[in-house]
Amino acid sequence: MEELLRNAIESAVASSKERKFTESLEIAFTIKDVDLKNPANRIQEEVRLPSGRGRSVKIAMFAGGEMATKAEAAGLEIIDPTTIEDLGGNRQKARKLANKMDFFLSEIPHMGTVGRYLGIVLGPRGKMPRPVPPNLDPGMMAAGLSDTTIVRSRDRMTFHAAFGTKDQTLEELTSNALAVWNRVIGKLERGQMNIRSCYIKTSMGPSVKLEVVS
Repeated sequence: MEELLRNAIESAVASSKERKFTESLEIAFTIKDVDLKNPANRIQEEVRLPSGRGRSVKIAMFAGGEMATKAEAAGLEIIDPTTIEDLGGNRQKARKLANKMDFFLSEIPHMGTVGRYLGIVLGPRGKMPRPVPPNLDPGMMAAGLSDTTIVRSRDRMTFHAAFGTKDQTLEELTSNALAVWNRVIGKLERGQMNIRSCYIKTSMGPSVKLEVVS
C-alpha cells in the first residue's frame, strides 16, 4: 500500500496546476458494507501525522484571566467567554469563525455555554472545543494538535481528510497518507475489504484513484 500511495501522490502533485497558494493533499475514502446509521460504526479519528501537516494550524480558545494570558502567549486566538452568547446569536459570524479555525480549546467551565450557543455551528464541523484542565498549559495541547488531522465520516459513505501540502516531500506525504490509511483500515470491521474506492488529490487538482483490492 505504501508504494500505491506514493505513486498516487506523485501523480496528483504532478497533474495539479501551479496556484497562488499552497494546496493541501487529501485522501478520500468511499466505504461499503458498513452501517453508518449506527454511530459506533462511524469513523471519528484524530491522526497524528508523522511528518506534520505542512502548514501552521489555527487554534482558538474560549478563556479568560490567567488561562487566556497563557493561551495568547502560545499563539492562540482568544475568545472572551462573555461574548459566547452574542456570537451564538450571530450565525454568520459564528460560521466564519468556525471555518477560519482548525481547532478550538476551552476552559472547562465554559464548555456548557459553548455547547448551548455554538454547538449547532461547531458540532456538525467536528470542531467542538477540547476542554483544558486548569493545571494544563494550553500551549502543550496546541502543540499536540499542530500535527493532527481529523478523519470523520459522520453518516456518509464517502469522506476525506487532509494529510499535508504540496510543499512537503514525496516521502513525507507518503508517510502521512499511510498513517491515515492504516487508521481508517484499523477501524473497519473487515479492513480493506470495506473500502469501495480511495482517491488522492490536491485541494483543487484532479483525483488519482488507488487500485485497492477489495
